[in-house]
Amino acid sequence: MNQLEVDVLVIGGGPVGLSAAIELSRHGVETLLVEKHTGTSIFPKARLITTRTMEIFRSWDIQDEVESVGMPREEFLAVGVGSSLTADDFVRSAAALRRDAPHSPTYTFLCSQDLLEVILRRGAESGPGADVRFGTAMTSMREVPGGVEAVVSGPAGETRVRCRYVVAADGSRGGVRHSLGIKTEGPPVLGHMISIMFEADLGFLPRERRAALSFLRDPPCALEAVDHERRWMVQTGYEPEEGGSPADFTEDVCLAAVRAAVGVPGLPVTILGVMPWLQQARVADAFRSSRVFLAGDAAHVATPQGGFGMNCGIQDAHNLAWKLAAVLRGVAGPALLDTYTTERRPVAVRTVDESLTNALITFRMMEGRLSMEEAVDQQAGRRSCEGLVLGLAYESAAVVPDGTAAPQPDDPYRTYVPTARPGHRAPHVWLTGDGGPVSTLDLLGPRFTLMTASRAWARAACRVADLAVAEISPTGPYGSATWAAEYGVGEAGAVLIRPDGHVGWRTTGGPGARGESLTRALADILALG
Repeated sequence: MNQLEVDVLVIGGGPVGLSAAIELSRHGVETLLVEKHTGTSIFPKARLITTRTMEIFRSWDIQDEVESVGMPREEFLAVGVGSSLTADDFVRSAAALRRDAPHSPTYTFLCSQDLLEVILRRGAESGPGADVRFGTAMTSMREVPGGVEAVVSGPAGETRVRCRYVVAADGSRGGVRHSLGIKTEGPPVLGHMISIMFEADLGFLPRERRAALSFLRDPPCALEAVDHERRWMVQTGYEPEEGGSPADFTEDVCLAAVRAAVGVPGLPVTILGVMPWLQQARVADAFRSSRVFLAGDAAHVATPQGGFGMNCGIQDAHNLAWKLAAVLRGVAGPALLDTYTTERRPVAVRTVDESLTNALITFRMMEGRLSMEEAVDQQAGRRSCEGLVLGLAYESAAVVPDGTAAPQPDDPYRTYVPTARPGHRAPHVWLTGDGGPVSTLDLLGPRFTLMTASRAWARAACRVADLAVAEISPTGPYGSATWAAEYGVGEAGAVLIRPDGHVGWRTTGGPGARGESLTRALADILALG
């Protein structure tokens, strides 16, 4: 049997596992990723990429590539409801998303998962220290002194892998979570669903009947644009209690479902694929068992309404990778890894709950308890969710509080209030640079970053190893008339931003003789106290 030693074993090659491999590689961590399937997904599955995930893609230099294969943003700004796409009662409404665009250098986007995974796989395979193996399954795993030993089986036979940590991104039914005895909480299964991917020319539909997502009542289903040209998807359901099963969805049944959703009998349609799935809203009781960490659907499963599941998982990986890297390099104490569950589980709970709220709106609409106008207003209104996506804040030992209160928007789901309060995502502010405008987010990388308008802080920070410094002042490389006020540090203070883009510490005061407060803050965040 072959032998291999790596720092981290990633189980699962979907968007979350591939993202974990990319981010771990950026931090210099040697990683083996195994995925039991021989290739990336052939089904669109998830489509929506939230603003925060697009920011992460921007930091990986794949934003332009993702946008080149996805749907034009203007096509996303509409949802529809009706009996069918061509019914007289069909109503379309643009979601009020443009108001949120100034909060980021990028923006929410639609790109089907089958296309996105190709890009992420290419990024993972090209990363230094990353070994990506599709068609390879983890067959056994046990903890050993100082790490984990696993056996993986692939085309070249079996390999015994010795690693320090494992990231399980193998999905809700992948098996790792179950083998660890970690349970989940949430309501019973909400629905037994079938996704029917098809090809058809719907160019005859006028613009007022074209939407990225339409909820239809006769029969109840949802119709999604995959590329908004020829590929589409109908999502419908069946009732096992009434004898229904995926086997019922023959080609003739699928053709009838598609034609009914469009409202055109005899419409030329080619069925491309049929996939059964469960609509659920569940969160694992724990995201970690010793040296094994759960991420993505292995840790939490959201309903598809809102498009949060994949995004929440990618952000799990983004949160975990820098912590694993810091502990592996010996610059952080092992207790830093405890903050993964502390920080990410509350986010997952809230995200899953909000997806459930979205699902309940859909159920009420399908049952006729909402008028078409009420349904489309609620569906369109819930598409604007920057308060949830950008406004999340961590509270853990990896955040040093500064005694300030968190913003309290009237609608924390829709409304994002920028703040550099410790624990929050560092706000986007446009700066002037030698090459033109640059976002504060573009100054962040795999290291901690200290931002300041003070030359004294910039000099003090230069004495701290493995710390990037961004001086934002009239005499610095970046200029802004508003940054110091927007970040709440004034002209004398500074803000310390973690590698995942969240503020770890903030002060309005100067560095003192040796900048001891900065050194102390880093030690606290890295669990070195």
